[in-house]
Amino acid sequence: MRYYGRVIRPPSEADSYILQAAYGCSHNRCTFCGTYPDKPFSMRPIEDVLEDIALAGRRMPDTPRVFIADGNALVLPAERLVTILDALGDAFPQLRRVGIYASARDILEKSDEELSILKEKKLQIIYLGLESGSDEVLRRIDKGITSSEMVEGVCKAKRAGIRVSVIALLGLGGVELSAQHAADTGRVVSEMDPHYLSMLTLMLVPGTPLHKQANDGDFRLPSPEGMLTELRTVIENTDDRLSRCVFRTNHASNYLPLAGVLSRDKASLLATIDEAQARGPDALRPENWRAL
Repeated sequence: MRYYGRVIRPPSEADSYILQAAYGCSHNRCTFCGTYPDKPFSMRPIEDVLEDIALAGRRMPDTPRVFIADGNALVLPAERLVTILDALGDAFPQLRRVGIYASARDILEKSDEELSILKEKKLQIIYLGLESGSDEVLRRIDKGITSSEMVEGVCKAKRAGIRVSVIALLGLGGVELSAQHAADTGRVVSEMDPHYLSMLTLMLVPGTPLHKQANDGDFRLPSPEGMLTELRTVIENTDDRLSRCVFRTNHASNYLPLAGVLSRDKASLLATIDEAQARGPDALRPENWRAL
């Protein structure tokens, strides 16, 4: 098992075997992201990938879950992904689930048949960064895709039977677009109806374009209280198009951890936020406890 550069994975993949099948992110232009500043995107040599799988299979043959990295490994050609998934199935007889990061464009560029084949080979969950439901926010952060395209991508993956976990970022619109960012995110999440929704809170990373904009006075990060208001607005603007979307704010960047099913627990989630707003700073995670 060999890794190059920084390798990240979703919190829910903490117990998974992490397989690096690509390096970096094929887009790598989002202004807030400092994950791959010095790692240009490339496909890892397939021989190296297969060697790592074989080694992992000998060392931990009972592995039930695998996560394929890096930033949007679903961009790899379907044929290469099939080769990797077949090798994982051979190496790990008890394999139940494979997860992967993807952009909506990666999903849209795969055919329905290709997605179905990947699902049959145990690609069970895709993690997708929505970031914001506001097209203006998406334009400003150079996401390179619209909210409607992301809705289309999530729905296409769901039709193939693949679960989708969507991630959005509180604070990404700054003070200026805070209300629009939050309201549009709630609306777009409702259109997607993902299996999971995780809200993270923006932390400005030195060296990123957004950090420079903040230093230059062109971007103002909402206060902790403003982040709570955004969180409330996101939840408030979800609607009955959601079925059983599991909602979490348990990431270390967040000021207030929440958990529930949006269609069932919306009122109680809003009440918890209202209580935290009434209590003030004492109800929030201390600043020095927050982390990416």
